[in-house]
Amino acid sequence: MRFDLLKILLVDDNPHMRLLLIEILRAIGVRQVYEALDGAEALTILRKVAIDVVFTDLSMKGLDGIEFVNLVRRSPDSPNPFCPIVMITGHSTERRVHEARDAGVNEFLAKPVTARGVIHRLSLLIENPRPFVRSQAYVGPDRRRRDGARYQGDRRRDEDRGVTYVDALQGPKHTPRA
Repeated sequence: MRFDLLKILLVDDNPHMRLLLIEILRAIGVRQVYEALDGAEALTILRKVAIDVVFTDLSMKGLDGIEFVNLVRRSPDSPNPFCPIVMITGHSTERRVHEARDAGVNEFLAKPVTARGVIHRLSLLIENPRPFVRSQAYVGPDRRRRDGARYQGDRRRDEDRGVTYVDALQGPKHTPRA
């Protein structure tokens, strides 16, 4: 993979966490790393630079990670609603993971952060991008990672019930340049 071509934005109010992530990214060849202290500063950077991947903390002062993701995904003036977003947090309770997922994050990375975890999330974003979904209730990557053949409950997906349709609202997929 050509990590050297990626433009990555780190959004975290903790300078030590940003430094750790920068060192990991530099070690794998990423050359262009941008930093923001909160979601508001990150939105300003997104308006100026064509970012390929965002790593954001969940809990920050000011505009936190969930609010930031909601603005990126849903705001009419969002600079890039399709940008892949990795949520990083030490609060990896099931409730917080679901909250981040429902906001529209692509991947979730629990602290303590490791180089292996960062590389794995980047690889998933680049090699296996999920289709983007836009509906009344949700905007973001398809939350279904796999179709469980063993699932015995109601099949609610239109394609599972033999219904075909064209989603005119889907829009373009953003795939990082790597």
